[in-house]
Amino acid sequence: MTTAPTSDSTRRRQVVIVGSGFGGLFAAQRLRKAKNVDVTLIAKSTTHLFQPMLYQLATGIVAEGEIAPATRVVLEKQKNTRTLLGEVYDVDVEKQVVYSQLLERVTETPYDDLIIAAGADQSYFGNDHFAEYAPGMKTIDHALELRGRILGAFEQAELSDDPAEQEKLMTFVVVGAGPTGVEMAGQIAEMSDKTLKNAFRNIDPTKARVILLDAAPAVLAPFGPKLGTKAAKRLEKLGVEIQLDAMVVDLDYDGLVVRDKDGTERRIESQCKVWSAGVQASGLGEVLRDKTGVELDRAGRVKVGPDLTVAGHRNIFVVGDMMAVDGVPGVAQGAIQGGRYAADAILAEIKRGQTPDERKPFKYFDKGSMATVSRFSAVMQVPIPGTKKKFETEGYFAWLGWLALHLVYLVGYRNRLNTLVNWFFSFTTRGRTQLAITEQQVYARSALQELSYLERLRLSAAERDREDPVAVAKALEKSVEDDTPEAKQA
Repeated sequence: MTTAPTSDSTRRRQVVIVGSGFGGLFAAQRLRKAKNVDVTLIAKSTTHLFQPMLYQLATGIVAEGEIAPATRVVLEKQKNTRTLLGEVYDVDVEKQVVYSQLLERVTETPYDDLIIAAGADQSYFGNDHFAEYAPGMKTIDHALELRGRILGAFEQAELSDDPAEQEKLMTFVVVGAGPTGVEMAGQIAEMSDKTLKNAFRNIDPTKARVILLDAAPAVLAPFGPKLGTKAAKRLEKLGVEIQLDAMVVDLDYDGLVVRDKDGTERRIESQCKVWSAGVQASGLGEVLRDKTGVELDRAGRVKVGPDLTVAGHRNIFVVGDMMAVDGVPGVAQGAIQGGRYAADAILAEIKRGQTPDERKPFKYFDKGSMATVSRFSAVMQVPIPGTKKKFETEGYFAWLGWLALHLVYLVGYRNRLNTLVNWFFSFTTRGRTQLAITEQQVYARSALQELSYLERLRLSAAERDREDPVAVAKALEKSVEDDTPEAKQA
């Protein structure tokens, strides 16, 4: 175990930030000029991921480097900040130490103030084995795997002479009719209908079937019935089949089983599925609950106080997708504003001697919501200041607004320029520059699961050699619980 180096822990204040997403990065940048403060940002990824554009990575419009610059490089000019790679797995609130792990190396990082912005993962509502067959949309790995699966499905269909198999391969199911699901369904439909139209000889990609499923009764429900209906009509014009009040009850390699509102169940044959139906906060929320007794909501988010801190620990802030605050949606703006608020509270204490009791409550400023549907089409909802009403629009101008806003929040001028060039090419010629796929992108998940299974077999054999029947039984039981085919046969 190693201890993260500090400049002078007895003289300088130690601020530790967990997570390199919007909340973590913007909090770190807010502290860039803080005197006598050392900032340590710990993240399990080396990049700052611009998550709202993951669907464009998955469908070949942008490259991963454009939406995920290296965090270390972004913060390189911030001399009071260092970046550590590792996954935080524990927090000692009494000793004020954060524990992170990278491979076999465990690092201890002491803190005076802690900002936890570890984000959220995809939620399968208790059916975690679905992830093997329907990747989510939360990481670069997810997006690249989906790109490989989408394009790979067309490649397999080209090799087949069986119409039924071709139909299954060219049926794409997107689960979840929120912004991510709508964006993915629209882009898959456009890619098959335009980009790949003349690229194959044995199949016609324009005949691909794209299905958007949701257990809810509406598309883009948070945007209201007007914009939701507009988005649904645009998707249907693209050829997307919308199936609402349809809950996924089972899912395997070749398809999924759906239960409709009347209770009947039916099966959809589809090899390529995308899951965008729910989120679950980082497991660090459970760690905080165990250590502090703080309450979590159903999605695992931490119920923080008015100043975004954990009850009884006013130096531990929780922001972004991990915080449960009424009226604050799980979007980038909520994380950005929360991260800045936490940093400002620390600065106020350092500069003005402000006590935690003197902090003003966090107030979220709703800047509106946007979602793209297809090329030249989006929906936008913006609150009207001083009223409870919202300005709503859809179509071309909403789409331009979406492009402009997302360019502004991309990190780095070069990334903005490269993205703008890719957008221009994609939206004017309907071609896509990022259609490369590799075998590793598609099969890495299965390979890692198999390695994990083999490692457990090795450990069980070692326990057997030590003639410890209890340990052997436990190791074998854990192996059988694995989702890989090898484990199921064991």
